[in-house]
Amino acid sequence: MATTSVRLDQGLIDKATIMAKALNRTLPKQIEHWAKIGEMMEDNPDLPYEFVKQAIIAQAEKEAGKLETYDFG
Repeated sequence: MATTSVRLDQGLIDKATIMAKALNRTLPKQIEHWAKIGEMMEDNPDLPYEFVKQAIIAQAEKEAGKLETYDFG
């Protein structure tokens, strides 16, 4: 993974630090998480936040092998 140094507003860093600690993430991972949500919301402006959040959770469950087959009918 490539890394780049970026200047960010201290207020954003402070908020991200609090959220990262509360959600057991590193500061960079918290900022990446917010960026992922922001990108998804901009790409899909009709979708509510809760739908986007559940899509991220579903993807993580898939990657962890925690999905079950659904049989229609």
